[in-house]
Amino acid sequence: MGSSGMRGGRLSVLSVAGWTVLAALLVAAFLSALGGLNQTIYGASSFVERYLTAIAEDDIATASTTPGVALDAEELAALGLTADVSTAMFRSGVIEAGPEDVRIVSDIANPDGSHAVTASYRLEAAIVETTFDVRPLEPLYGLLHRWEFAVSPIAVIDVTAAHSPLFTVGSLTLDTRAKKSGEELTAFTQVAPYLAIAPAVYEFGYTSTLLEAVPVPAVVEPAARTAVTVDAMPTATFVERVQSKVDDYLQECTTQPVLQPAGCPFGIEIDDRVVSDPVWTMVSNPVVTLAPGETAFEMPPTEGVAHISVEVQSLFDGEYSQLEVDRPFLLALSASIRPDGSIAIQLK
Repeated sequence: MGSSGMRGGRLSVLSVAGWTVLAALLVAAFLSALGGLNQTIYGASSFVERYLTAIAEDDIATASTTPGVALDAEELAALGLTADVSTAMFRSGVIEAGPEDVRIVSDIANPDGSHAVTASYRLEAAIVETTFDVRPLEPLYGLLHRWEFAVSPIAVIDVTAAHSPLFTVGSLTLDTRAKKSGEELTAFTQVAPYLAIAPAVYEFGYTSTLLEAVPVPAVVEPAARTAVTVDAMPTATFVERVQSKVDDYLQECTTQPVLQPAGCPFGIEIDDRVVSDPVWTMVSNPVVTLAPGETAFEMPPTEGVAHISVEVQSLFDGEYSQLEVDRPFLLALSASIRPDGSIAIQLK
């Protein structure tokens, strides 16, 4: 009985020892797996790579909500921006192209726990390397690493909308007057800042019935400030409509049977006695051309020719004759687009 008890005791000890070793092995395996996860899926490099991949896939909702991307009021103020600066470009369908061929070049751990992660990627034809500073957050479940950008990669794009307050970027149309009031609303050229996800390529432009801007690409790198000008110019339709209004105006002038039609750019002074009603006709109308001015599109002084036909009697010898004279004249004007889309013309 004694020896059996001793053998049972020894077996119990061996069993406990076995379970202890197994538990130790399981803990070691778990810690090893956890370490592997924290080095890969939950590592600083993967955090940066996921952000860049989200942009590449046009998943702007994910990119813009990545920890450390959003700027607080203090950070905005440091950039000279107000707290209500537009984030309208934070949506899918806006970027022209995201980073491609993403590759992590290096991941350097700092003594304070932060990491400097350098990524290489292609933006259109350019190969770019950017170092992202990331720092740890409270671990998930107390075990899995989490990260945030120490410096936000958000970019600022200062858009100058020349000659039209509207512009397009990707599938989005924006109005640079959105956060303005008073006299700023009437400026011929508007400037407004916009926050933008970066790195990415954007394309700015504008097309309407009356105005068109040549598309302007903008390669925007992280934490950079970029300036873009959208230069809206009159379309052929705009010029044609102004030409039509000019033609109608001059035609109306020819209906006045007087030597000096009121409010018109042409007329004549005659020393002889006028015997019949003067008849005006247009020989050639000024050809409308429009170029940007300070406050509107301007047509410079442009020549036209009117013709007058009138019977006169000489005060010298009383002879009657038919006067036929071409009268060159100059016409200048400014043209602008009213809020309702009609054209306002001011003659000069």
